[in-house]
Amino acid sequence: MSDWLSNLGPWLKNHPDLILPLLLSLGMAACDLKTRRIPNSLTFGGALGGLGFQLGYHGFPGFLDGLAGLGLGFFLLLGPYMLGGMGAGDVKASAALGAWLGLGRAFSLFVYMGLGGGLIILVVLLWQRRLVAGIREGWNSLLNLALCRHSDSKPPPSASLRQTTIPYGAAMALGMAVLCWRLA
Repeated sequence: MSDWLSNLGPWLKNHPDLILPLLLSLGMAACDLKTRRIPNSLTFGGALGGLGFQLGYHGFPGFLDGLAGLGLGFFLLLGPYMLGGMGAGDVKASAALGAWLGLGRAFSLFVYMGLGGGLIILVVLLWQRRLVAGIREGWNSLLNLALCRHSDSKPPPSASLRQTTIPYGAAMALGMAVLCWRLA
């Protein structure tokens, strides 16, 4: 334990700008795990705090980078939200973290939280003993899509796929932790 803490010191010194977004992501994950919602007080407050931090820490160029990160975080998850793949709180949470991280780090977070979300859903499917059925249903959906392109109607998703959801705030926190680890 003391080795871990002693290694944390240089990271904190080199990346103090990641401490608050990491804590914010952990708070959002805790709320999402407990209530399956991420409150607006965390998302909007987090976004305002991130923009304020960017302005105070990096000046006006940092503020603009924070706005770009906020926009990127919002728009990268807007499509999955519109397709019903996640909630509005997840989109707002991604935007809030983007405000803290700026454009480049927001994109890195998006990649890491996507990988984290995939890992979490894999663990959930394994835990629920539905991995093989999920793979089979996904394969059948791809085959139907490839072979029946002319059909305008699409079949409803199966009951097991509809029931498999994850609190995506946890994937964001996992992605944020990986981002911090990669920068260490």
